[in-house]
Amino acid sequence: MKKLLIAFFVLGSAWACTDSDPDQYTGKSFEYQLYKSSDFDFSGNLTVKELTGGNLELTIDLDGVNSDSDVSFPAHLHFGNYQLQDAPIAFILNSVSAKDLKSVTVLGQLSDGSKLSFENFKLFDGHVKVHLANDGPDYDIILVAGDIGLGADQSVFDPSKMAVCGKDF
Repeated sequence: MKKLLIAFFVLGSAWACTDSDPDQYTGKSFEYQLYKSSDFDFSGNLTVKELTGGNLELTIDLDGVNSDSDVSFPAHLHFGNYQLQDAPIAFILNSVSAKDLKSVTVLGQLSDGSKLSFENFKLFDGHVKVHLANDGPDYDIILVAGDIGLGADQSVFDPSKMAVCGKDF
């Protein structure tokens, strides 16, 4: 009986450690649409949540066919709108896994030295792109893209106007 109680205690403790902390978020969040940008059939959204310490968590969720492979798709936050040729990278986001079509990143300091608060993110003039590959000709294939912040409300997405973004910071 004593061993059974210890087993329940150990299992209960392990399970409690895997639950996410509900106090981790302030309750502030918003979403942006990510649009199909190539012949690959993906779309999705970017969710921005404020963490209790003031940092921002960016989650990319794609809709499309997932895979069992270990392939991942690089994702970037860029300055300017998706039509801006050679748009500099503001922040490299965690890659989107082909297995679950998801990426979660805690946003840090941007390449220009600035740091975005929840309210400042809404005014940020930028966009997100998810690429097919990190380099080579497949880098130029954008799976999904979408303006965020200030530009999100001001444009209608037109994939024919998609610019290849820069790799520079």
